[in-house]
Amino acid sequence: MNPAVSNLVLMLGMMQVSRRLDFEDPNILFYVRALYVTCTLLTLGVYLYTRSIIIKKNDLTTLKYLEPPSTLQGETESKLIVTTVKDYDLKQLQSAIKGVFTGVAMMAFMHLYMKYANPLLMQSISPLKSAFESNLVQIHVFGKPATGDLKRPFKVGAGLFGGLGAPQQKTDKESIEKAEISGTGGIKEE
Repeated sequence: MNPAVSNLVLMLGMMQVSRRLDFEDPNILFYVRALYVTCTLLTLGVYLYTRSIIIKKNDLTTLKYLEPPSTLQGETESKLIVTTVKDYDLKQLQSAIKGVFTGVAMMAFMHLYMKYANPLLMQSISPLKSAFESNLVQIHVFGKPATGDLKRPFKVGAGLFGGLGAPQQKTDKESIEKAEISGTGGIKEE
């Protein structure tokens, strides 16, 4: 099932459950908070376990790709990125972990400052589900081969509407050689 569709179904199901709960009851509120904290810690645990596997494998295979220009930063040309599989995976994992902390900060604001309790329940399962569906966990924890959708560099998330207009990274040999010759690339990430 498409992750975007399953996320939507999960959210609708959790909304139905949250409607039946009395968040004014301190016991229910405690258990919902405990569920959120537990799921967040499990998500971080999955990512940290994946990180340990990546470091243990130490895959130093060279990875070259063209990163699309960031129009928000006024860039007009693609950048050639030369890195290793290990460094690429660690960078992607760091981004995922940062996403978890961003979600926790948003939940803390919504729950502690704005006094909303429903999002705690709805956002408890979603990050854990996303962690298990992530490309890195699929490759390193579940041992799936890095082919197709799991081929590096990973495609930009399609989202609900299929990633309409989202620029993708180029990995074809012709584009990489053109960038190397033009002298606009060659940024080595470490």
